[in-house]
Amino acid sequence: MKNFIYLILAFSIIACVPQNKPQDSSGNPEISPSKNDDGEWDLQVIDTQYDYFLNAVAKPMSMYSESYLKTRNTFLVNEWNSYYYSGKYRNVIESSIDYDPQENYGLKFEYKLYQVFAYVQWKYGVRMSGLSGADIR
Repeated sequence: MKNFIYLILAFSIIACVPQNKPQDSSGNPEISPSKNDDGEWDLQVIDTQYDYFLNAVAKPMSMYSESYLKTRNTFLVNEWNSYYYSGKYRNVIESSIDYDPQENYGLKFEYKLYQVFAYVQWKYGVRMSGLSGADIR
């Protein structure tokens, strides 16, 4: 399950870069989105099983609207962060996610972030009330 931490930290290539700044006094690591060189939000997850999940298990991006994903991601990020701060699933969730629902991340980023939550449910059995069995085909 520690591999999931690497999944979350793998956001670092383009969008969700773990900040290299010193941790605050509470010692809370945080994943913060950032823009690529083109000024677009993107999310790269370096995990071969995640790629398999996107291609073979997850519903295609065309099944979702950006507004739907943004609403769900807002809820799921809050749920994720509450698990992190409470210590629930501490063997899987070892960092919080900095997500601003007012920011326009774009459909691709919203989809990939949403599928990270579905992937965690699929692979690790972490039940998130923002997801249902219908979110995975």
